[in-house]
Amino acid sequence: MDLLLKQLRYGLRSLGRAPAFTLTSVITLALGIGATVAVFSVVHGVLLKPLPFEQPDRLVGVWHKAPGLGWDQVNQAPALYLTYREENQTFVDTGMWDNTLATVTGKSEPEELPAMQVTDGTLPLLGIKPLLGRVFTHEDDSPGTPETVVLSYGYWRRHFGGDPGAVGQALTVDGTPHTIVGVLPADTHFLDYHPDLYLPFRLDPKELLFGNFSYQGVARLRDGVTLERANADVARMIPMALDRFPMPPGFSKEMVKQARLGPDIHPLKQDVVGDVGKALWVLFGTVGIVLLVACANVANLLLVRAESRHQQLAVRAALGADRRRLSRELLLESLILGLGGGVAGVGLAAAALRLLVALAPQGLPRLDEITLDPTVLAFALAVSVAAPLLFGLLPVARLKLADMVAALKEEGRSGTGGTRSRRARDLLVAAQVALALVLMIGAGLMVRSFLSLRDVRPGFTDPQHVLTLRAPIPEAEVKSPAEVALMHERILEKLRHLPGVVSAAMSSSVTMDGWDSNDPIFVEDHPLPEGQIPPLRRYKWISPGYFATMGNPLLAGREISWADIHERRNVAVVTANFAREFWSDPATAVGKRIRVNPGSPWREIVGVVGDVRDNGVDHDAVTVVYWPMAIAHFWTEDLFVPRSMAFVLRSPRAGSASLLDEARSVVWSVDPRLPVANVRTLDEILSRSMARTSFTLVMLAIAAVTALLLGGVGIYGVTSYVVAQRSREIGVRMALGAQRGDVHRLVLNHGLALAAGGVGVGLVAAFALTRLMAALLYGVAPLDPVTFAAGGAGAALLALAASWLPARRAARVDPLETLR
Repeated sequence: MDLLLKQLRYGLRSLGRAPAFTLTSVITLALGIGATVAVFSVVHGVLLKPLPFEQPDRLVGVWHKAPGLGWDQVNQAPALYLTYREENQTFVDTGMWDNTLATVTGKSEPEELPAMQVTDGTLPLLGIKPLLGRVFTHEDDSPGTPETVVLSYGYWRRHFGGDPGAVGQALTVDGTPHTIVGVLPADTHFLDYHPDLYLPFRLDPKELLFGNFSYQGVARLRDGVTLERANADVARMIPMALDRFPMPPGFSKEMVKQARLGPDIHPLKQDVVGDVGKALWVLFGTVGIVLLVACANVANLLLVRAESRHQQLAVRAALGADRRRLSRELLLESLILGLGGGVAGVGLAAAALRLLVALAPQGLPRLDEITLDPTVLAFALAVSVAAPLLFGLLPVARLKLADMVAALKEEGRSGTGGTRSRRARDLLVAAQVALALVLMIGAGLMVRSFLSLRDVRPGFTDPQHVLTLRAPIPEAEVKSPAEVALMHERILEKLRHLPGVVSAAMSSSVTMDGWDSNDPIFVEDHPLPEGQIPPLRRYKWISPGYFATMGNPLLAGREISWADIHERRNVAVVTANFAREFWSDPATAVGKRIRVNPGSPWREIVGVVGDVRDNGVDHDAVTVVYWPMAIAHFWTEDLFVPRSMAFVLRSPRAGSASLLDEARSVVWSVDPRLPVANVRTLDEILSRSMARTSFTLVMLAIAAVTALLLGGVGIYGVTSYVVAQRSREIGVRMALGAQRGDVHRLVLNHGLALAAGGVGVGLVAAFALTRLMAALLYGVAPLDPVTFAAGGAGAALLALAASWLPARRAARVDPLETLR
């Protein structure tokens, strides 16, 4: 131990005598280790860390498949939930939940808050216990009982100041007083959602129909139950639900059988993470490449340092130091560098994670769980120890005591060791260029994907000039659907007359806002076999002027008019892809008829509009059917009017605080109890839909630039060292007649030769690795020749730039000074 401590002190003194080398090595390693630790913390927090619930491995998402409808996943339905809860043989309990919005009045200005409806068993099966009061009981979740609500910790602190007396008070939610029965703890996580209020469903089994697959299901498996057994159990219960609950008007059990409804029970974590795992693993591999480039750079520095210490090590060998002792000292120096780079890298990672949380990229789940926890710190320590072993072994492998002593006897001539070291340095630089090129090509593919996404026509134009907001009308405030429609119309008419507003309209959902409704559509001149359900289509309810305000072109026919709405005409507008599916030419669709179920009236298609990327610009356009905002005999209702409509205002003032204040005043002039919520421009909605691509692009670009800079530093360092080592040779060449241009080309050719080898290997590696990115790309192939060519050219230019200064310095060598 004393010997080890002595060698450690010696290593610290040795590195302290070379501050430039030590600082450069630590900074280089800090960049590589910091990037690796930061991305690993994201991978660990999102993908590897268990969900923050009791026994999270026993929690499953309850979904279904309906291949007969062309849907891979179908949500939970109330009729199925009740059947599963009563008849299952594999669940401890099962629950149902759904995101919603709730209007709170009676506390200063009306608010629309994120809320969640849950069944009484949902919070307990997740293991969520209240901080104050209680969670919902079966009585709370039953119809006809007093209304109750549970508060989130954040809402309780904001609006009740953390007063424990809030439990038992009344809170007016959607126009109805609710008794506050509990407050949840601050660390409550409901998957990746952050509701302010929790409300019970209060389902009435007597009024339920088989259908309405609009909710999320969750269950806890009993001990020893496998996913296969749970899926089989659900498959057994689906026919029970069909027998217990009546079908919606116009539908039959045979239609459900034709849809081939089946179970899809899978780990709950899959619902939380989604498909973000592919992007994160690609990013983790990317920063791993950056770390390798950093290690190669430090290995090169160590080789150069070993050559400069050649005589010192030879003297120590001649005095009796054996190879093991010298090797241990060299490895200890590498370990000190690695730990120094690790400490600095953890600091960089912490700063990067703070920035990541502040930016809160859309589409990155479990953001609150991304921290530098003990597992991440242990990973950082492992990398800080493994990296020095990786780059420190090369100088140790070059340690030839016999050659060093022989060279010492020959008064310092280097023998063959210099040639071997030079080849090793050249190989390391070529490897750096190859790895940097792989990252450059990956970043280039993401750039091209991003540009392709920006060129997509999403279903609107000039999104920065369009403001959207919602003003929902609770049923407790206005019961009559006809009165709701008139109130919407009055608000819209006043919004149209605001200064600077070019046009205004309404829709139940604007493109890519996340609000959607999907149901089958029957087409009159394309009848289906008896008992078959047609594929589901996206529904939207709109006012006149919606397409013009959004900037979505009318391709054939006309828009929905106010006369259609006031006279309750049976009309509809469809997107072009729906029209092409049935009639090839969109113009031919005008005059055709569709309906929502076999028992409802036929409705005439009066117009065809452009396609919309309602699920995001990186997804195919969905088929959409637009109905009048007030429509008679729809589903089971005499008059259907959405209570929450998105108002759309096209104006150069969109996004300004003044326009928002004026819009709020308009809404409250019609009814001061209405909240104004979901205020955002279409540009914000578009940016959120591209958030994952943007996040991946930025991360890859940072990694590529870092690797590129490190590769450039490597080429510069090696070329500079070669110039220094060959200064005598260069002086002799110039004394014998070589021109400055000849010397300049000689040095440049060395740097370009290193780059050429690296580019060749990098292109082959990129050819193999970029295929892993296929799922992240849009509008560009993984083997895009333009990106590959640009990457190779960029690496060559980098080598040229990195070699230019050393070549220029070599060309200025004074032959007389050298010979002297």
